[in-house]
Amino acid sequence: MVVVGAGIAGCSVAARLAQEGRRVLVLERDVRPQDRIVGELLQPGGYQKLQALGLGGCVEGIDAQPICGYAIFRDGEDFSVKYPASEGLTGHSFHHGRFLQRLRWAAHRAGAVLRERSVVGLLDAEGRPWKKGATVGGVRCRRPGRGEGSEPGEIETVAAPLTLVCDGMDSQLRGRMVTPDINSPSTFVGLILRNCPLPHPNHGHVVLIDPSPVLLYPISSNSVRCLVDVKGAAALTASKGGLEAHLRLHVCPQLPESLRGPFLDALKQGRIRSMTNKMMPAEPVRHAGALLLGDSFNMRHPLTGGGMTVALHDTKLLCDMLKPLVDFHDPVLTSQKTQAFHTARKPWAGTINTLANALYAVFCRTGQKWQDAMQIACFDYLKKGGWYAAGPISLLSGLNPSPFVLVMHFFMVALYGVGRVLLPLPTPGAFVLALQLLWGALGIIVPIVRGEGFVRVFLPFLAPDPKLRGQGLSLEALAPAGVLLAVLGAAAFKYADLLPAAGGRA
Repeated sequence: MVVVGAGIAGCSVAARLAQEGRRVLVLERDVRPQDRIVGELLQPGGYQKLQALGLGGCVEGIDAQPICGYAIFRDGEDFSVKYPASEGLTGHSFHHGRFLQRLRWAAHRAGAVLRERSVVGLLDAEGRPWKKGATVGGVRCRRPGRGEGSEPGEIETVAAPLTLVCDGMDSQLRGRMVTPDINSPSTFVGLILRNCPLPHPNHGHVVLIDPSPVLLYPISSNSVRCLVDVKGAAALTASKGGLEAHLRLHVCPQLPESLRGPFLDALKQGRIRSMTNKMMPAEPVRHAGALLLGDSFNMRHPLTGGGMTVALHDTKLLCDMLKPLVDFHDPVLTSQKTQAFHTARKPWAGTINTLANALYAVFCRTGQKWQDAMQIACFDYLKKGGWYAAGPISLLSGLNPSPFVLVMHFFMVALYGVGRVLLPLPTPGAFVLALQLLWGALGIIVPIVRGEGFVRVFLPFLAPDPKLRGQGLSLEALAPAGVLLAVLGAAAFKYADLLPAAGGRA
């Protein structure tokens, strides 16, 4: 088989399949060590999958830092929540390039072959340029030039019974296989703070500033990654004063006081880097002989660090489903497994995607009163600890990504916000704000889950055959109302314990 892309997904799937005795060729455009500002925090659930793939040692020897929970800051207040202690797992944060090189080395030791090639297209089973509807039978790729500034090398063809496309968020092949729905809500601007003790050691930090959050976490024993979420980064860069002035004058004063000095020092170093954030629901690939994996297949806002967790979960699931096959030369049997993979992954991956995108919507300030009330309610809800924090942190960690737990806690936060608005004495204005908050909460969660697919996330065993879609009253039309009624009922039942504590800050 051939794997296009030697990133996190490509290397992990190549290593696992090579461990099982499969012949695996990995094609990567640039094999030099990568230096990215994301892909640096692996949640406990992702580390659990890494261990299950036999790759747990890849976080060793790279000065990776243990992460045991999150600290959240808002308007001078802060608190921390820890990952579930019963699981006995921590997260890990590290330099992305160091971790990736360890994964590439692990794939090589397992027997996978890595070659530097730029893949330019797909082949059909007859070795001709691939067209939609045909079975994918391999790839066309270009050898690198012989030196700096040299002409591109010659074209090669690689035949393979199964092609896994793992060429990342800027995939060159994705658009030929599916019609992706890609949304770019913001840009992450990255800095490294040197010798900067964090207020909560070994925690990821989320600072809820205006208008969108800042993330901080250690990536080595003396370095802290700072990611500033910026909307309209291109306009800021072109404006008078530019991005550096925005970070210094607008972002820095909203950070915790102990972080402002290291933040300004990092700005003086001048190495400000950026990356566009992208969100893309997974669209099943129904072309025999090929499959998308990793960021080329599915993306969510990187706020929660769920990307590597989803990629490693998908890798483990896919490898387990392919294991019974002696080889991949029967396109019918292989396609049955890959189509079953799309259904089996959805509840797990869809929950992490929905959590990331919904939290990002809640953690951004829009200037609307209902949205501010929702953010305060979320902050106070998690701050209560106990049952109220345990469910969300189990979702965030990737240790218990249950879609029902996610939606229940989301609406619990909304109901908690309603209670804060209406108590102790409801007024006409408070009723209007409460209704706006509930409607706004629906406006956040429903489009996200619809994009993932209500039935496929909540009731995957009832997922309709795509060939029958549009015939009569489908489950996809009925599922949203049924799921929301069930979850709202459960949330209302638990709300009885929460209600007396509602109220407080306006």
